[in-house]
Formats: sequence, C-alpha cells, structure tokens
Amino acid sequence: MVGGMKTQIPDKLYFKIGEVAKLAEVPAHVLRYWESEFPGIRPKRANSQQRLYRYQDVELILKIKALLHGEGYTIAGARKLLETGGEDNKLPVVDEPSSGNQTQRLQIIKEELQKLQNLLTKRKE
Repeated sequence: MVGGMKTQIPDKLYFKIGEVAKLAEVPAHVLRYWESEFPGIRPKRANSQQRLYRYQDVELILKIKALLHGEGYTIAGARKLLETGGEDNKLPVVDEPSSGNQTQRLQIIKEELQKLQNLLTKRKE
C-alpha cells in the first residue's frame, strides 16, 4: 500500500506463501513470524505441509503490514488494535482542541500509561 495504492488480491481460495509474500511485499520468513504473533493468521496445511493462506488471511496480512510499516505500530500495538476491533477503537488524539486544557490532557495520558503498565504487569505473571 505504498503511496496510497491499494493492493489487488487475486480472486482465489488459497495462496501459497510465496504468492502472499509477493502481494504483501515482505519476505516469507516475516509471514511465518507474523503467524506466531497474530492469532488471526492461521493458514491451512496441504498434504505436503505447504502453507495455504485463505483470502481472509491475505487481507489480514495486508492490514498488519499497513499498521506496522505504514503507521508505525509495534507488533504488540498492532495485535492489541486488531483484538479490540480495529482502528475504530483507537485512543483519542490528545492534541485535539476538544480534549480540554493541558492538565486534562496530561491526566488522559497518565491514565492510558497506567492501563498499559497494568497490561504489561499481567503478561509477566
């Protein structure tokens, strides 16, 4: 999706890893890594153990690439965004005029950082 161009996904049921890598413009090893990080990517295996990605997998991979490479999300941030329902549930931009005065903006930031800290603490346990 470089330069705002949308990638056309061919209309077929299954894609081999090489095809998906070419569509997403990432190496195959990156796709294998993303499989381990994003539970939504679950390719089937052919009898030959070759990965067969569904159309939905390819769409998700392109969305993940846009989040990671285009919007600068971390793996954890992109995973969280996808788990919570996508970009519609993004945190409000703190610099918006409707966010109130500086003290209120700092309070919002503090609360969000505390939420993140709690999430990280839960993962360590």
